[in-house]
Amino acid sequence: MVNDEYRKRISKFMSKLLRHSPQAIGADLDAEGYMPIATLLEGMARKGLRVGRAELDEVVARNDKKRFTISPDGTAIRAAQGHSVALAGSTARIAEPPAVLYHGTAAASVDSILREGLRPGRRIHVHLSKDVETATAVGRRHGRPVVLRVDAGRAHTAGVPFYLADNGVWLCDSLPPEFLTVTTPQ
Repeated sequence: MVNDEYRKRISKFMSKLLRHSPQAIGADLDAEGYMPIATLLEGMARKGLRVGRAELDEVVARNDKKRFTISPDGTAIRAAQGHSVALAGSTARIAEPPAVLYHGTAAASVDSILREGLRPGRRIHVHLSKDVETATAVGRRHGRPVVLRVDAGRAHTAGVPFYLADNGVWLCDSLPPEFLTVTTPQ
């Protein structure tokens, strides 16, 4: 069994490799973002983080944000969402969103978001939450949090595609400002 601190360290390193820099261990992601588990474990070991398959499975199973997905055949792993590296395919499926979703951000970003809309920045997609609490926690990571209400139903009807990641996070490519309102004070 892996202790919480070590599990967190493994999870962060795996997230970095599987979302942003597989080349750091001399690896690539396939079109759907998967990397062979053997390749990941070998690469992590070369970087000084020796992890066995049982430990990896425990990190995946106990990750509170469900950041990772193991392939159906059990031989590969991917990050559920949050990529900054381009993939030929997708890690999420297109889906009809609920009527309302939320986006957490820092107060300093609100004015430009309300002018220009939501854009993914360094990532492939904009991340949206199902509830205010999760969006607030996300916003808090960037400064004083502000939560934006996303009229996802209306945006979807207007042609904005939404995606649902393996871990239940809602994604979109971008979102025009007319579908956004501030729900928490700036």
